[in-house]
Amino acid sequence: MEMELRKLAEMMQDRFSLTVSPHVDLAGTISTIACPQTTLADLSSFLFNEQGWAFAGLIVEEAASWQLHYLFYRAGGMIDVLVTGPIAQTTFPSISSHVHAADWHERAAEDLFGLSFSGHPRLGEFVLHEQWPEGTNPMRSGFDPHASLPQEPHPRWEPVRVLHAPGSFSMPVGPIYSGAAESLHFQLETVGEEVVRVIPRLFYKYRAVEAIARGLTVNEVLLMAERFSGTTSFSHALAFCRAVEKITDVEIPSRAQRLRVFIAELERLRHHVAVIHGICSATGLAVAASQAAILEEDMLRLSAVFAGHRYLFGLAFPGGLRRDFPDADCHAAAKAAATIVHKLNQLEQMLARSSSFLDRLEQIGVVTASDVVRYGLVGPIARAAGITRDIRTVLPDSGYADLSVQVAKEEEGDGYARLRVLFSEARESARLLAALTEDLPTGVVQVPVKAHPGAAVGWTEAPTGAAFHWVHLDEKGAVTEWRIIPPSFVNWHGFHLAAEGFAFQDFPIILATFGLSAAESDR
Repeated sequence: MEMELRKLAEMMQDRFSLTVSPHVDLAGTISTIACPQTTLADLSSFLFNEQGWAFAGLIVEEAASWQLHYLFYRAGGMIDVLVTGPIAQTTFPSISSHVHAADWHERAAEDLFGLSFSGHPRLGEFVLHEQWPEGTNPMRSGFDPHASLPQEPHPRWEPVRVLHAPGSFSMPVGPIYSGAAESLHFQLETVGEEVVRVIPRLFYKYRAVEAIARGLTVNEVLLMAERFSGTTSFSHALAFCRAVEKITDVEIPSRAQRLRVFIAELERLRHHVAVIHGICSATGLAVAASQAAILEEDMLRLSAVFAGHRYLFGLAFPGGLRRDFPDADCHAAAKAAATIVHKLNQLEQMLARSSSFLDRLEQIGVVTASDVVRYGLVGPIARAAGITRDIRTVLPDSGYADLSVQVAKEEEGDGYARLRVLFSEARESARLLAALTEDLPTGVVQVPVKAHPGAAVGWTEAPTGAAFHWVHLDEKGAVTEWRIIPPSFVNWHGFHLAAEGFAFQDFPIILATFGLSAAESDR
């Protein structure tokens, strides 16, 4: 990787007159590149479109000056393209015309920080809905996240309508649903039964957790990290801990690293079984849905017996884990998981023989490989379209570096391909659970962490894809800035690609195959 970075540094020097040192200089992030604003768009296009670096996200920090971190990653490393500007400056160049994956990141930064991005085709109301007072930017340093805000006196919102063809119809779906569904609104524009345009609207329950975190201790923010999206709690807690550990330069005990991977794969298996249950329910297969629901409950009970919590709260901790797990308990959990996956395999075989089920998934909700790259989609959605980007192998961390992970891959990019990836990854998680118990290291599972000032980014392959947490600590070890780039936020951006061009009755099934969370975006 160092040789590749040296070559990349030479290319940047020749093309953009930028000096790049090919070494780690930001607590685990490969070289920070100080980039002039006038060069930002061209440099981003060079990395994303020519060199194949994936766009992880945009991190905005407000200090003595604006600091905009554009994070790119690929196998073995990450690049932080840093753009700065005086606080009085509120307009920066947009990169979305060159890096479409940055589209939603720039729109969110406009709402939350009051920044504008020149050249962006569609800025305006996004995260903050119509009831928020005009001029409110909850991530600005002067904003009090605990204060009550007056609502706009007569909030009014009308969906953007794109389709005006004769016979077209605009169908609202949500944001209120029966059951326990999260708050999401979709505007479906149709001609007959075909959905021509899908406009998603999220952020109905925006919580400003990143603003609330300012000034809190690491342990206090950790509680927020594992609770803002409960179905993937351990993954986000782990990514946050890894950022803190990189700042403090602490070496995690080998036993803790192995057990972290064990718990992460337990969470992935439980999550995927839940998504499979949702797909069976969406297709109307009552018997299959009931069988999947039983397996999901089995996984929840297994998690509770092993870890003390059905959704694995309270385990990750800076420096390792909060507590140790006896080897015998790990063996028992791996064996129980294997039994559940055996039943899951039987369910997959039955579904593969159901023509009515396959008719609802095959060649439905297609996302192409080029769409995945353009939108920066991650996780099972990307791997179902042939893009095998998996943080466990691309940027292996926290115990994964010593493991051989078999990354699932399908090519079709349709609903059935996404389902097959879920089944394959569930089997791989069960295999890893068994492998991890074969030779568990001995020793402690936690070492003390002495916080000191600095910034770092931590990452993990959450069940839904790559998750990144940016953490900045002050000299007292308090959190001054915390930013989350969750996989669901990234993947919601590309969801419309799968739903457009298919029948209206396919919409809930396509939605189920994505297996996304609104809560991850409502952070």
